Amino acid sequence: MYESDASGPNASELIGLIESRLDRQQYQDHHWAGSFWDYLDRCERQPAILRNAYQRLYDAVVARGSEPYKLFKRPCVRYHFFSDPFDDGKDGIFGLDFALMKLVDFLRSAAEGYGTDKRILLLHGPVGSSKSTIARLLKKGLEHYSKTPEGALYSYSWMLDDRCGVTPIEGSPHEAVKAHEYPSPMHEEPLLLVPADARRALLDRFNEGWTPEHHHGRLRVEGEPDPFSRKIYADLMQFYEGDWKKVMGHVRVRRIVLSEKDRVGIGTFQPKDEKNQDSTELTGDINYRKIAQFGSDSDPRAFNFDGELNIANRGICEFIEVLKLDVAFLYDLLGASQEHSIKPKKFAQTSIDEVILGHTNEPEYKRLQSNEMMEAFRDRTIKIDVPYNIRLDDEIKIYQKDFGPERIRNVHIAPHTLEIAAMWAVLTRLEEPKKSGLTLLQKLKLYNGRSISGYTEDSVRELKEEAPREGMNGISPRYIQDKVSNALVSRQAIEERTINPFMVLNELEGGLGHHSLLTDEETKKRYRELLSVVKDEYEDIIKAEVQRAISADEEAIMRLCTNYIESVRAYTQKEKVVNKYTGKDEEPDERLMRSIEEKIDIPESRKDDFRQEIMNYIGALALDNKKFEYNTNARLYKALELKLFEDSRDQIKLKNLVSSVVDDETQQKIDVVKQRLIRQFGYNEVSATDVLNYVASIFARGDAKSD
Repeated sequence: MYESDASGPNASELIGLIESRLDRQQYQDHHWAGSFWDYLDRCERQPAILRNAYQRLYDAVVARGSEPYKLFKRPCVRYHFFSDPFDDGKDGIFGLDFALMKLVDFLRSAAEGYGTDKRILLLHGPVGSSKSTIARLLKKGLEHYSKTPEGALYSYSWMLDDRCGVTPIEGSPHEAVKAHEYPSPMHEEPLLLVPADARRALLDRFNEGWTPEHHHGRLRVEGEPDPFSRKIYADLMQFYEGDWKKVMGHVRVRRIVLSEKDRVGIGTFQPKDEKNQDSTELTGDINYRKIAQFGSDSDPRAFNFDGELNIANRGICEFIEVLKLDVAFLYDLLGASQEHSIKPKKFAQTSIDEVILGHTNEPEYKRLQSNEMMEAFRDRTIKIDVPYNIRLDDEIKIYQKDFGPERIRNVHIAPHTLEIAAMWAVLTRLEEPKKSGLTLLQKLKLYNGRSISGYTEDSVRELKEEAPREGMNGISPRYIQDKVSNALVSRQAIEERTINPFMVLNELEGGLGHHSLLTDEETKKRYRELLSVVKDEYEDIIKAEVQRAISADEEAIMRLCTNYIESVRAYTQKEKVVNKYTGKDEEPDERLMRSIEEKIDIPESRKDDFRQEIMNYIGALALDNKKFEYNTNARLYKALELKLFEDSRDQIKLKNLVSSVVDDETQQKIDVVKQRLIRQFGYNEVSATDVLNYVASIFARGDAKSD
C-alpha cells in the first residue's frame, strides 16, 4: 500500500522534501558506538570530551561569541548565546547584560575549579524578569552544544546476559555486542571505570595535550561509578579473577546527546503538593518488580536511578521556585552542591557531575534569609539578581518580539504604541532621582543613551549607583503583554483594524484596579500619575512628527538653510550679503537668524557663540573633505524644521481639521501631510488621520488659550 502511494509524483516529491532536510551522517555521528579502547584513542586525540559539566556549559555559552561595549561608563559584554540563536530568537533576552555577565563569570570560575563549582546558582528577581527564560536557554544551549563536534560527550553500556549477569566472552571483546545492553543509568563518563591511580596518570597525559580555548581549567574526572555499575564491575572483576582488561571487554562506549525530553543530562524539578511528593523524585526509587528477580531491595539492579539529580548527571538540573521546596529536598541539594554526591535510598553516596540551577522571587528569598535553620543552604548559594529592564530600547524589543509585524498581521499597531507602553513600564521600575531639577522621565532618557544638557556619562553612572535595587520592583512585562493583547482583540481594534497608544494606555490604567500583585493604593496612585507623564510625552512625540511631516518640503528647508548660512557667514565675517534679486549689498538678515535660533532656545546673549560654532563646524567638515548639508547638524536641522513648520502652519490651517468644514485647498495639503506620515513614520490611513486630528485639537486648544 505504501509503495503504490509513494510511486505517485506528488508523494515522491514530498518524500524528497523530507529527506532533503534529514542528515543521515549527523545521525550516525550522534549515535557512534565502539569499544573502551576506541574511546581511549578518542580521548588522546580530543581531550575536550573529558570536560566536566561546568566546563562544557561555559564553553557552550562563550562559543557563540560575544560583543564588548560600555554601559553607564562601565565595561559590559553581550553574549550572543542569550539572544537564542538556537530557536530564531524565540527566547532572546534583552537588556540584562550585567546580570548575564555575572552569570557567565560564575560559570568561568567554576570551569577553572576555583570553588564556585561547589555552589548552587540561584537566580533571584521579581516575577517576569526572565529567570525561567535564562534557565531554559542554558538547557537549550547545552543540548545544542552536545550535538556539535566540539561539544561531544560519551557514556557507556554494559554488555551482559538477559538477567543482567556475566556471560563469558570468547575471542575479541567486540563479541560483547551480541549480549544484552544495559546503559549506565546516570550517563556516566567511561573513564570512571579506570581505577583511581591509573585514572590520574591518564588525566595527566591528556592534560598535556589539551589547551582549553575559553578558560584555563584542567580535565578532572572525579568520583566513582554509580551503584549499578559498581555492582556489575565487581562481579566481572571476580569472574575474571581481577583481569581488568577482560572486564572492559564488556563495556560498549557510545556518544550521548543531552536532551531534556529524553531525560539525558538535563533535568527539571518543580515543587508539588507535599503529600504527593518525596525526595525519591530527586535520587531515584526501588523497582519493586525486580526485587523478586534479584532477591533484595538493596541490590542496585533492583533500583531505578531515574531521579532528576540522577538523570541530570553530566549536564544541568533546574529547580523551579527552588525555595518553595520542602526542607527535606533542600537537604539533598547540600551534598549535591558541596560534595558533588547524592544519597539514593539504601545505597552509599553516589557521585554526580552537574550544574545545579535554581530560581526564586523576592518574598521567598526574604523568607530564606530570616530562617536561621537554613544557614547551610544559604552558605552554599551564589545569588545573581535578575532585575527588570531599565533601558527603554531593550524593553521595547521584548514587545516587538511578541507583537511585531511578522506575528500580528490582521491589526495595524500604530507607531509608538509599544514604545509608550514600554516607557510606562520602565518608569514604574525607576527610583526618583535625588538630583534636584531632574525628572523621572529625564532619568529614563539618560539611561537610554539620550543626551541632556548638564549631564555627562559620569552623571549617569552616579544615578545608577545611588539606586542599586533599581529594576527589582515595578510593573512586569507580562502585564504589558496582557494589556496589549486586550487592545488587539477589542471591538474598536476589530472594526478599525488598528490600535493606538491611547487604547493601550486605557487598558493599562483600567487593569491597575484589579492587578493581582498591587495591593498598595499609594503605589497604584503613583502608577496612574506616571501614565499621565507618558501621555504628555506621547503628545510631544506626535506633535514633533506632524511638524516634521508639514515641514518635510526638502527644497523649502534647503532654501531656508542656505539663507541662514549665508547670513551667518556674513555676520561672523562682518560682511554684507548680496541680494539675488536686486544685486545690492545688504546687512545679514538678523530677523531670519533669530527666528531660527529661538526655536532651539538660543538666547540673545549667546547668538554670537552659536553662529561661530556653526561656522567652525562647517570649516571642520571642509577639512575632512565633507560637505555641509541642511541635515548635517542635528540642532540646526531641528531649528530649521520648527521654523518651516511655523511658516507652513498658517497656510495649512491644521486647526481647521477639528471643524466640520475644510476647503479643498486645505484638504489637499492635509492629504500630502498624511501621506508623509504614512511613508516616513509607518502610519496607516486610519492612524495617520487619528494623529492629525489629535494634534489639530492640541493646536486648537493652544490657539484658544492664546486668544
